[in-house]
Amino acid sequence: MTIKVGDKIPSAKLMQATADGPQEVSTDELFSGKTVVLFGVPGAFTPTCSAKHLPGFLSHAAEFKAKGVDVVACMAVNDVFVMGAWGKEQGVDGKVTMLADGSASFTQAMDLALDLTARGLGMRCQRFVLVAKDGVVTHVAVEEGGAFEVSKAETVLAAL
Repeated sequence: MTIKVGDKIPSAKLMQATADGPQEVSTDELFSGKTVVLFGVPGAFTPTCSAKHLPGFLSHAAEFKAKGVDVVACMAVNDVFVMGAWGKEQGVDGKVTMLADGSASFTQAMDLALDLTARGLGMRCQRFVLVAKDGVVTHVAVEEGGAFEVSKAETVLAAL
């Protein structure tokens, strides 16, 4: 069943590109004691993700902080090097934490997998956003195929 309000964030290991190389990130540590906005995209460097989704969260980063959000994170089923390069290209500069779910294990644990094998893209995650406080989901929105409304930064800000 797809993750919903009131659910605990599943325990998983994600990867983050750092100056010292790839580092493992535990979802338990990432979400513990914090308010986190996590948005998932079907893929780094893809059109909507690069032109609208990630840039929206970057441009509103200060507003998220002002509303008590400790971490804004972007996740995709890509490898850590791709996520690092995409973050660098987009100029995230510490405003958005770029997380790689290379094997889609976290995505599958939340039941947010999107099978794009027929389009040559393999297993990805659906376009979504969730807000969690101390590891418990307080808001979640998953886009219908091809849409970009409920997971954009402005919609999440209005829900906080």
